[in-house]
Amino acid sequence: MLAYAFMQRALLAALLIGLAAPAVGVFIVQRRLALLGDGIGHIALTGVALGLVTSTSPLLGAIVVSVLGAICIELLRTRGRTGGDVALALLFYGGLAGGVLVTNFAPGGSTSNLLSYLFGSISSVSEQDLLVIGVLVTAVLGALLLFGRELFVLCQDEEVARASGLRVGLLSMMLAVIAALTIVVAMRVVGLLLVSALMVVPVAAAQQLTRGFRATAFLAMFFGVLAAVGGLAGSYQFSTGEVNISPGPAIVVAALAIFVLSTAGGFLARRRHARPLAGPVRSGGGPVSEETP
Repeated sequence: MLAYAFMQRALLAALLIGLAAPAVGVFIVQRRLALLGDGIGHIALTGVALGLVTSTSPLLGAIVVSVLGAICIELLRTRGRTGGDVALALLFYGGLAGGVLVTNFAPGGSTSNLLSYLFGSISSVSEQDLLVIGVLVTAVLGALLLFGRELFVLCQDEEVARASGLRVGLLSMMLAVIAALTIVVAMRVVGLLLVSALMVVPVAAAQQLTRGFRATAFLAMFFGVLAAVGGLAGSYQFSTGEVNISPGPAIVVAALAIFVLSTAGGFLARRRHARPLAGPVRSGGGPVSEETP
């Protein structure tokens, strides 16, 4: 697989996204905004369509539109009378409808290009795309390292964060923007319609096996890399002349398989720890009967 240059670029992109998406997702899941990725992903579709219509960079258009959409979601959620789920739904459907509508004005070949952004096209990642992905992933991970403690307090309890003197509004906006950048970066790997799965499923899998926030974050990043690389390798190995397995869906299926295995492992571990002892135990070792003095 690594004998081909395009697969080498695809592998690097998968590694970067596998690290970044769960790292952001652990904060989003902790804040109970698991559908934020879906909402921003549909908004980014409008930016991709604008880039195709204007014959400019779809990636740049997606960055601008998704960041603006993330800011709008946060403003509607915090300053308006609209709840977080309703705000996500409004921009969810608005972004999808806007992307499809704008695409109608694009040249004839743009529809197939749009599908590659919807469901991912990791094998077509160029060196320029890889450079952009690397820069954005570095920026995202750097921001999480610098403000991780503050974001943790915010995601745990917004009132406690406000009482601690943290700038809740600014931190919430920053988290939304970080999520938007991560989604734009990951759209070439798993697609805009599936990107939220790579942010949420590895975190949900890690939660089955860990308790602490830091342990969950590191294990989720490991699961994200495992799913991204495993899905990419699987799509390459099992694709034939008649069947072409798309890497994006294969990565999501790999993440879901990890979740199932983690759930089973966590259940067995909890059951084992909860199993009662056979009877009273001597200080020296084995079980004893109740008649033992």
